[in-house]
Amino acid sequence: MSGVNRQQLSSLVQRERVRFRGENPRSLAAYERARHLVERVPMTWMNKWAGGFPVTFESAHGAIITDVDGHELVDFALGDTGAMAGHSPEPLVRALDERVRRRGGVTTMLPSEDAQWVAHELTRRFGLTKWSFSLSATDANRWVLRLARLVTRRPKILVFSYSYHGGVDETFVVLDPQGRAVTRPGSVAPAFDPTSTTRVVEFNDLVALERELRQGDVAAVLSEPAMTNIGIVLPEPGFFAGVRQLCDQTDTLLIVDETHTFSAGPGGATRRYGLAPDALTIGKSLGGGVPCGAFALSEDFAARVHAAVASGADIVDVGGVGGTLAGNALSFAAMRAVLGEVLTDESFGPMEVLATRFADGVRDAVARHSLPWSLAQLGTRVEYRFVSPAPRNGGESAASADPLLEEYLHLYALNRGVLITPFHNMALMCPATTSDHVARHQRVFEAALDELVGS
Repeated sequence: MSGVNRQQLSSLVQRERVRFRGENPRSLAAYERARHLVERVPMTWMNKWAGGFPVTFESAHGAIITDVDGHELVDFALGDTGAMAGHSPEPLVRALDERVRRRGGVTTMLPSEDAQWVAHELTRRFGLTKWSFSLSATDANRWVLRLARLVTRRPKILVFSYSYHGGVDETFVVLDPQGRAVTRPGSVAPAFDPTSTTRVVEFNDLVALERELRQGDVAAVLSEPAMTNIGIVLPEPGFFAGVRQLCDQTDTLLIVDETHTFSAGPGGATRRYGLAPDALTIGKSLGGGVPCGAFALSEDFAARVHAAVASGADIVDVGGVGGTLAGNALSFAAMRAVLGEVLTDESFGPMEVLATRFADGVRDAVARHSLPWSLAQLGTRVEYRFVSPAPRNGGESAASADPLLEEYLHLYALNRGVLITPFHNMALMCPATTSDHVARHQRVFEAALDELVGS
């Protein structure tokens, strides 16, 4: 399916594994010493990196990571969007120093003036007017889903198969080959069967969406503006207009998760596509790597929450909406610096130009080798899949996965100083990314294909 010789691929992967192990002795030693970490890493997903163990990094600045073995890596992973502002940009460093060393106070359970600035700026960018803050997009999604159930008095949510909404248990529902809702393969011991709380359809399928919403028990549709974690799957023309119309017809709320699609521009895909959600969630990138997340409610949604609170709903204490460290002063200082001085309206244009250059180079190399692959771009984010035409939903994208081929391309690049996201074939630009960085990836990518299928 991927258009490559499997025997040649296996041989090359083995060679690259040997090279990786030999050139990263300190990272390997650090991994082997980490006996008190579950699976030897701080978070188990760090084992997803190709090569058998992750490199241990020593420092990161701009678009460059330096590991403990002294390798400088051009970083197109950027913390899987968490470092979309680049690593330690000067305005962020300054703001954190100001907050911690000069002003003091990181967590006080009291508001800081930065909170109002951040909420006002997010309103300007995304259009929704009432904001609240968390430490992750996962928590933001959890809390908004509670509020959606509160005001609609409906028990279920709807997601698209293979969508990404962090670690929210209810969203790990996909369609099996027979079109039945099932728990996503690999899901670890959920507290409940998520198919009992969640309806699921394929992305870009308005017919199926209407069928499920007409059941009358869905509080909210939770959707990315474009699918991302299963590979970029773009919405077809008119899809979200149809989603909005169906939500209106069935009194269902529409929640847009911009956690990854913030790459589409300063107002994310919400502004780029002209979406009109009832709520919006976002995380990762707002604070330049400092943990933070946020959710927004429309005026109407907020009024309905206010009415429910007036009737006795408790969203302050036992309602499960909030967290002791959420809304802390350090996170707000970081968000103000990133939104005000780094990921500004003006910064996205040059980043997207580089992403387009990256995409064009990959597309040309794939075409030169007559490979049946496809490529999608969402603003400053680019991703290729091992199938053509491009997948139109999560099921098709999942079916195109080729773990061995992915390992080869990732490991080949890593061994030559280029890092792309380990969960998929995604590259992201930051304000510190340069044309030289893009050119370096292009040289490595072309060399990898030349060795795999011939020059």
